[in-house]
Amino acid sequence: MKENPLTYAPFSESSKKTYTLVELVKGSPTVMTDHGPEDTVFAFPVVALIEILLSLGVGLLLLFMSLSVNAPLEEIANPNQTTDPAKAPWYFMGLQEMLEHGHPTLMAVALPSIMVLFVLAIPYLDNSPKGAGKWFTTTRGRQITRNTALYALLAMPLFILMDNFFPPRELLRGIVPDFVAQIVIPVIVLGIIVLLPLVILLRTKPTAREIVLVVFTMLFVSAVVFTITGFFFRGPGFELYLPWNMPGGYSPFQNL
Repeated sequence: MKENPLTYAPFSESSKKTYTLVELVKGSPTVMTDHGPEDTVFAFPVVALIEILLSLGVGLLLLFMSLSVNAPLEEIANPNQTTDPAKAPWYFMGLQEMLEHGHPTLMAVALPSIMVLFVLAIPYLDNSPKGAGKWFTTTRGRQITRNTALYALLAMPLFILMDNFFPPRELLRGIVPDFVAQIVIPVIVLGIIVLLPLVILLRTKPTAREIVLVVFTMLFVSAVVFTITGFFFRGPGFELYLPWNMPGGYSPFQNL
């Protein structure tokens, strides 16, 4: 015999039904209603396929380079005769170039550590979901990145040239302590160069992402400039030369 739906109480005592209060929480009962589809892209297989294709492309490129470029072993190293110029591998060339412009503790330890810590801190400095996943986020972001990159491409080569022809550690030798000439002065000069575009940006009330774009672009382009300078423009004695005008028959293109 069926129960009358008009008189049936859903929470009445019954030997055939059991009821349990699972959880009681604060909040609106419509939290999960009226929500449209998430504006996201599945990482698999979309991103995974792109990464696989990139990996295969890089592998093919390295294979063709290994088949087309001869890389013979040189003669046994002579400890009594240092190779001139003695250059680090390309991925350390930027650090080697930085060593020409200040104290090793500053240029090879302190500044690289600050750069790495900044990159690690980016997710905490810029945690806004607005525009996440978009290159430069907005048109203003693209303009900021472009202007900062052009500024770095001009300012950093000028710094290298000025420090090469007027090195404080040589001009101020015996006048001021080495600490001042090799640490304090380079920190002040580099600090002004790196922070100048940020100071200009702060006048326009930027977002955290725009500040990160300026600093990251400045550091990235500067690293590229230092690497290219050390690889192509440093010759015997680690002096600056034009790549096609190196003395002693040395050519940086032989190391490609």
